[in-house]
Amino acid sequence: MPKAELHCHLDGSLRPETMLELAREHGIALPRENPNELRHYMCADNVADLADYLHRFDTTISILQTESALERVAYELVQDASLDGIRYIEVRNAPHLNTRCGLTVDQVLEATMRGLNRGEAEFGTIARFITCSLRHWDPARSLEAAQAAVRHKASGVVGFDLAGAEAEFSAVDHAAAFAYAREHFLQVTCHAGEAAGPESIETALFDCNASRIGHGVRAEEDPALLEYIRDLGITLEMCPTSNEQTHAVVNYAQHPLRRYLHSGVRVTINTDSRLISGVTLTDEYARAVNELGLTIADLCACVINACEAAFLPLDERTRLVADVRAELQRDWGYQA
Repeated sequence: MPKAELHCHLDGSLRPETMLELAREHGIALPRENPNELRHYMCADNVADLADYLHRFDTTISILQTESALERVAYELVQDASLDGIRYIEVRNAPHLNTRCGLTVDQVLEATMRGLNRGEAEFGTIARFITCSLRHWDPARSLEAAQAAVRHKASGVVGFDLAGAEAEFSAVDHAAAFAYAREHFLQVTCHAGEAAGPESIETALFDCNASRIGHGVRAEEDPALLEYIRDLGITLEMCPTSNEQTHAVVNYAQHPLRRYLHSGVRVTINTDSRLISGVTLTDEYARAVNELGLTIADLCACVINACEAAFLPLDERTRLVADVRAELQRDWGYQA
């Protein structure tokens, strides 16, 4: 099935084989020396909470400190996405995390975009980038990330995002970064409603002017907010397996994705982090069918929702929607 993914973290989506090669190249010790054992170790199936989930990124970030490493993993992610049936993907990362060995934020973005653009040219999957900041950082660093994102719009950076410890730090502290991005015609999304409740989503929408919400699982705790999200057509970038792992939901079967979708909310399905969540987008779609009861028509609707919410210029977005819709109609019987 042709798919589109809006929420995929670069530093959570490495191949274990690549991790081992890069670690040996740079003299970095990894917790496992066998690809399968490393894959199992990195998967966050038994974490305590979101904070514990995020600790897994310490390992991947340690080997993403050179331009060649960043370019390689970005390129490989586009290849993996292509093999997964993904026609369009937005990859996100916090570039300040990759400056520990002397790279500048601009060099990080340039290397990442080289990999994404080369992957798009070779594999056909359209790849764009969202620059992230983290909630616990000084808001000045978030502003720097937003400014860097704007500088690299021409190479394929399409958005700005805030991730990290949602329960401990409010997005409102970073409102200036969101404002800068919007004032320079950059799209914005924000992690919210994952480790904190509806008030966090409200902050993302009303103080940060986010046009999409990363996760949004807990929106239903405030029915008026969920109705507002539905009525305004705000897109939720939902990641069911990740949400189960971080205990944003009790278990996968209780995930609100199906309820939201059938009530008219613009829901999309995403992996969050292919390595750390241990899933492909095809895996997510299969689980949604087998454990949430989604139909093929439901999956097609999620695909179209993602294409329509892509952070692309109107002409490119319109072409993406038309191409994917035609393929879904021809091969999967989709009727809008």
